[in-house]
Amino acid sequence: MPPPPRRPFHNPRQPGPQAAGKSPQGKPVPLAERGWDPVAAWYDKLVGESGSDYHRQVILPATLRMLDPQPGESIIDVCCGQGVLLKPLLDAGVGKVTGIDASPRLIAAARARHGTERRVALITADVCAPGRWADGSHDAATCVMAVHDVVDPVALFANMARALKPGGRAVLVMMHPCFRIPRQSHWGWDAEQKIQYRRLDAYGSPRDIPITTHPGKGSGEQTTFHHRPLAELLTAIGTGGLAVTACEELYSHRRSQVGPFSKAEHRAAQEFPLFLALTARRM
Repeated sequence: MPPPPRRPFHNPRQPGPQAAGKSPQGKPVPLAERGWDPVAAWYDKLVGESGSDYHRQVILPATLRMLDPQPGESIIDVCCGQGVLLKPLLDAGVGKVTGIDASPRLIAAARARHGTERRVALITADVCAPGRWADGSHDAATCVMAVHDVVDPVALFANMARALKPGGRAVLVMMHPCFRIPRQSHWGWDAEQKIQYRRLDAYGSPRDIPITTHPGKGSGEQTTFHHRPLAELLTAIGTGGLAVTACEELYSHRRSQVGPFSKAEHRAAQEFPLFLALTARRM
């Protein structure tokens, strides 16, 4: 069962000149060249307006259930991409939705879909940098499937906390850091026990993992997945000023076709979560 589409991010863990907004020659680098713009069209086509199958069946329902948006509330969606969460929030009757993303092209895609809605505000900005958008005016915040694509999680969580009213809540949904590590986690088959198992080759060390965006096409485009062990993630959340109040581990809804391995595959799908979902409060 392959993972759903990720939000790509191009910065390395230790920011170099481009991550800091400058070229190797010291000249400013446009935000588009430092963020998701190089793969924005590909990602927008992959996810679309309503999200992938995993978004529709697992990720978005869990996000809305844990967020519990209320009519009239102001909610900020951090790393909003092309706005896959905007329509569900609007349908819930919230008073205002602010989407913020580093990619002008993804913001343009969100604006093409929702720009005429008076309750929507869309901002192009680096979520890890100080900004006027983090103004303490929002009742709730979300960050869906993007934590592992951001180079500085403490800065991300700190800005989310600053964007919230005192006691405001946040929902974070991400690839499960213990079971979904690109190139380091795999499915295996034990013929003797007739079980499908999960193999981990590495977990405890933070690492930056290159991901090919167009497998088989030879385009050479890559993004970076920033793996962090669970303890580091939870510490970053607290350091940023958010206190975790609840946790859910989200499992695949998919089931294999009937066959000799289907029973074992079904059991594995029920035992190994794909995503980690957290609720938190501004401290």
